[in-house]
Amino acid sequence: MTDADAVASSLAERIEGLTFLDRTADEVTEVLIAAVVDWAERQNWRVYRRARSVVPLPPPMQGKFSTLDVACARPVGAPVVVEVDRTDRRRTLDKLRAEADAGRIALWLRWGTGAVAPVDGAVRVVTCEVTGRSAPGGRRFDRVVTTHRPPPEHSVP
Repeated sequence: MTDADAVASSLAERIEGLTFLDRTADEVTEVLIAAVVDWAERQNWRVYRRARSVVPLPPPMQGKFSTLDVACARPVGAPVVVEVDRTDRRRTLDKLRAEADAGRIALWLRWGTGAVAPVDGAVRVVTCEVTGRSAPGGRRFDRVVTTHRPPPEHSVP
């Protein structure tokens, strides 16, 4: 297993147990970003939210750079960058590929109600499946993790 695969697997384990109820899309994204920050801080990495990307912005914003949801500096190993998205944005994938080309471990934390298409190349995809429903004021999303628990033992009188 490569370092990038191990880092992606570690983040997937952290996301696997995450639960939330009745959240908007923006709130889900914020919950996931907070989980990424917590995961990285627990590994004693330096964590930067809204970190500068290697990708420059197009005109008329030339001279400025795109940002990343989370960037992490590790004491040993390549830096880690994470983007969190609900949609399959080509620009996000291009940005993460550029980060990987610059020597960073690039993770794309994709969340949604359906299947997530695989990505080729150096970008690792971590998924977070949610359920969604229409509600007054817009769509709401839930993530409930169920675990199998055996029935309790009953005593015989």
